[in-house]
Amino acid sequence: MIIHTLELSSYRNYSKTAVVFGEKINVFVGENAQGKTNLLEAIYVVALAKSHRTQKDKEMIGFEEPFARIHAKAEKRTGEVELDIILSAKGKKGKINGLEQRRLSDYVGTLNVVMFAPEDLDLVKGSPQVRRRFIDMELGQISPVYLNSLSLYGKILKQRNVLLKNMQQKRSQNYAMVDVLTEQLIDKAAFVMKKRAEFISRLEEWATPIHQSISRGKEMLTLSYIPSIEVSDIENMSKIKEDLYKAYETKRETEVRRGTTLFGPHRDDVSFSVNGLDVQSYGSQGQQRTTALSVKLAEIDLIYAEIGDYPILLLDDVLSELDNYRQSHLLEAIQARVQTFVTTTSTSGLDDSVLAEACLFSVDQGTVKRLE
Repeated sequence: MIIHTLELSSYRNYSKTAVVFGEKINVFVGENAQGKTNLLEAIYVVALAKSHRTQKDKEMIGFEEPFARIHAKAEKRTGEVELDIILSAKGKKGKINGLEQRRLSDYVGTLNVVMFAPEDLDLVKGSPQVRRRFIDMELGQISPVYLNSLSLYGKILKQRNVLLKNMQQKRSQNYAMVDVLTEQLIDKAAFVMKKRAEFISRLEEWATPIHQSISRGKEMLTLSYIPSIEVSDIENMSKIKEDLYKAYETKRETEVRRGTTLFGPHRDDVSFSVNGLDVQSYGSQGQQRTTALSVKLAEIDLIYAEIGDYPILLLDDVLSELDNYRQSHLLEAIQARVQTFVTTTSTSGLDDSVLAEACLFSVDQGTVKRLE
């Protein structure tokens, strides 16, 4: 999977820009706040139809501009494809080869990317919300049906929470409607939970040997999916629904009293353990970083195993956050398999072998120039 060209119109600090990329490693060099991360974000957005930095689309539209557009020409195993994302006050549209997609879940997955930024080190030590977002973004790329079910779950959850809040404030006592929404919620929740459990299990298959290699065989990494309720059989949809139903039945009055939904995928988590100890609580900073790196590298192999094509790798100022050994392991793992985009303030920290085959670009105040 390769991006050949990227065109930006009124996107953040880029009024109009077109860049032609190399097929291996592309390095964007420049001082801070010049637009390097904006370029990587644009690639991320044109792939996933959302930013890794903000949930407000308007922040990506140039100052006082009516809309922003990202256009990419890419090549996949199945052939060439052109992608467009248009952001405006009315929402966003995704086009594949000029055809607007009715749902963004139909658009996502056409182009696959793996992003590794300094904040991804919080994957291990950050909040459960960070880990849920990680699962949703990565699993959504390879399973459109998961993305659609997750979206429907979110809509039903919102309705249910509004109703519970009204009941808490005595504006309604519509228990019959709560039951209807609970049934609908359980149907989507069970599917989401099953897919998440399968994803974490597959990810562990790839991450464990990578972590062993980075730790020189001294550490064994395990990943565990932690649903918000105890599930007797996470692989059995009927069992998941049964356990969810019992939880909602048992705690219905508590939910009304609190005015919110207390169980479901929106409260799930993932744990990482090294040699049987929770990395978040007991791991050193080095172990936490190795775990995050192992999981990110595992994503690359998992996506390839699922779709038969390597994703594009985005490294946003992350090499400076890794010591020489972990940096070398990351770059060796990439080799010539993955088209990679790197941002940095200086090339002095990059390996000579990387620079030898890299395309270098300078980024200065929203202007990108290729360096020969």
